[in-house]
Amino acid sequence: MAVALPRPVPRVARLLALLVPAGAMATALTAQYGFGLSPCEMCWWQRYAHIAALVFALAAFVVPGVRPARLLVWLAVAAIATSGLLGFYHAGVEYHWWEGITTCSTTHLSGDPLDAIMNAPIVRCDVPAWTLFGISMAGYNALGSLGAAALIAVLIGRQRQKV
Repeated sequence: MAVALPRPVPRVARLLALLVPAGAMATALTAQYGFGLSPCEMCWWQRYAHIAALVFALAAFVVPGVRPARLLVWLAVAAIATSGLLGFYHAGVEYHWWEGITTCSTTHLSGDPLDAIMNAPIVRCDVPAWTLFGISMAGYNALGSLGAAALIAVLIGRQRQKV
């Protein structure tokens, strides 16, 4: 009886698992620091998921062994999909399809706490900071992240069928 050895994750799948959250974070940080679009609470949730995906994807490139790399890429896919689902939820709140969190949030504070609190912008989760063709950044994150997670999963699944 032959034992099937696990095959390595396709390089393109590992690369996408790294580039998708890196691109999403680069876009978010450019919007924040380049164009002054302060993130709301739900924006931060999406970022946390992308940061987790980055960590998993980077680890998949450096951890020895096929099984750990495969697991790490799947964890990156799960984190990317989580950010996409959070983006979908956030977009629904922005389009008033459902009610989101009831409190507004502010940007992270630094320096004199009282001065920072008094001058911090209120960032509402139910008002998109930016839209293009009627789709907010959260909506684009949902479309891109869910699509990318599905594509990476298909790439890994297709490779697995070749075994």
